[in-house]
Amino acid sequence: MTYNIINIDREILGGTPVFNGTRVPIQALFDYIENNETLEEFLKNFPTVSKENALTVLHIAEKFLTSEKVLNENLD
Repeated sequence: MTYNIINIDREILGGTPVFNGTRVPIQALFDYIENNETLEEFLKNFPTVSKENALTVLHIAEKFLTSEKVLNENLD
């Protein structure tokens, strides 16, 4: 499955992964979660990001982090 919701372009924030069609870094979503803020708060503050795209990024992270292959690799 291909996800076209993440854009990495050196011309946009120096290549920081962003939500496609925006300048909102993917990291911002994880920062909100880390700071115990809700998805709704994130979406309110970044209206160019759709709820569907935010949930898809979280799903990608879940699939990556729950993959047995990834868990058995050294991520250093």
